[in-house]
Amino acid sequence: MQRLMGKVALVTGASSGIGAATAIALAADGARVAIAARRAERLGELADRIRHCGGEALPIEADVTDETQATAMVQHAIQEFGQLDMLLGIAGVGVAAPFQNTTTAEYRQMIDVNFLGLLYPIHAALPTMKRQGSGHIVIVSSGTGRYIHPSTVYSGTKHAASAMAESLRREIGREGVRVTSIEPGAVRTEFTSRMRDDVRLTVELRLGDMEQLEAEDIATAILYAVTQPPRVNVNILTIYPTQQA
Repeated sequence: MQRLMGKVALVTGASSGIGAATAIALAADGARVAIAARRAERLGELADRIRHCGGEALPIEADVTDETQATAMVQHAIQEFGQLDMLLGIAGVGVAAPFQNTTTAEYRQMIDVNFLGLLYPIHAALPTMKRQGSGHIVIVSSGTGRYIHPSTVYSGTKHAASAMAESLRREIGREGVRVTSIEPGAVRTEFTSRMRDDVRLTVELRLGDMEQLEAEDIATAILYAVTQPPRVNVNILTIYPTQQA
């Protein structure tokens, strides 16, 4: 049985990693999915994959750090599908380095993507969810959003994201809108490959030969949260590899 039949989801950061895995999982469970990211070619490939498996996908090229684009992205999904039941904020970027080793350009990018890149789509989606009397906002924060790691700016943006999610849940829960914060530990994605060489090497040395989580593990956790009965709000899911301290 497809538990999300008749539901519509918008997934940001969908061109790879956790975002792509989540879009595939939601579509497999019956949801119609709008998939958003900056890399249009990757989105097209993902949309084709979902359609090939019998799902329905709408690719939307958008930069969530641009308020105008983020708002248009949400409106496009709503206009195409007529509703919006789930907004999944998965776009993220990180330089897991001490503050002194982080450039101003890098920390501005982390603030823009990891925090403002959540706020803009949420702000655009909430009026529709409130009118519907239902909806679910899921953000992918990080384990560093709850447990301090020596990566000052990245940890700061993830603490902000986790705090925002909990505060928002308290604000809008009575209107039927749920909010969930997903807080993973180490996940094997493209994330580290985009880091500066010195930072990437430091992270790889710290992780060693530990078996990391897969993107599909996080997608499974998200699926668990969004398929609960409307009376149930899964506030926080912290998910770590078994071997990660």
